[in-house]
Amino acid sequence: MSPPRDKKPSWDRLFEVASHQDGLFTTSQAQEAGYSPQLLAHHLRSGRIARVRRAIYRLVHFPLADSEDLTALWLWSERRGAFSHETALMLHQLSDALPRRPHLTLPCDWRRRRLRVPAELTLYYADIEVEDRAWFGAVHVTSPRRAVVDCAAASVSPELVAQAVDEGLYRGLFTLAMIAPAVDYLAEFGVAVDETPTVRDSPSLQSRGRTSPA
Repeated sequence: MSPPRDKKPSWDRLFEVASHQDGLFTTSQAQEAGYSPQLLAHHLRSGRIARVRRAIYRLVHFPLADSEDLTALWLWSERRGAFSHETALMLHQLSDALPRRPHLTLPCDWRRRRLRVPAELTLYYADIEVEDRAWFGAVHVTSPRRAVVDCAAASVSPELVAQAVDEGLYRGLFTLAMIAPAVDYLAEFGVAVDETPTVRDSPSLQSRGRTSPA
């Protein structure tokens, strides 16, 4: 679909959108800025923009961001998804989780869609309330509380869940009552959770300057 005839292309408007998305933008966002598919193709050939994946582009001269891959996947979800589960633990620095593939939760009604799911993505479906969403740079991520509870529900390694619970309690990100399902999950493995956590041995957490409370 081409932009309205009375909407002139505005590079400033397109740049403003992309600047909040690690230099990325979608075809529909470009159309809102007055760029037709033909004009996008022209800038693609000239090297001013580059295609990241289907219907998603980046401004070539925009500084590269470490989170660009996540931003591209979030734009693929039409900005409806939220990175979750172990990916959320990693982004919130709650544990040593290093998932091989990003975990993204989409709204339940997306189950009915015929999606071209990126091969590198692990999908979940749930309707996430506003209070359970947070920002990580340009993308949505589930809140620390929601991340821990989701990981417990998905039977993620109890060691990672216990570490995330301990870290979250230490940083005051949630209370035991707020993560009751995760506490119950850990109890199945004989792991008791204390309201006053102690630091677990974790090189990555220690490298962030975390020290044990006196």
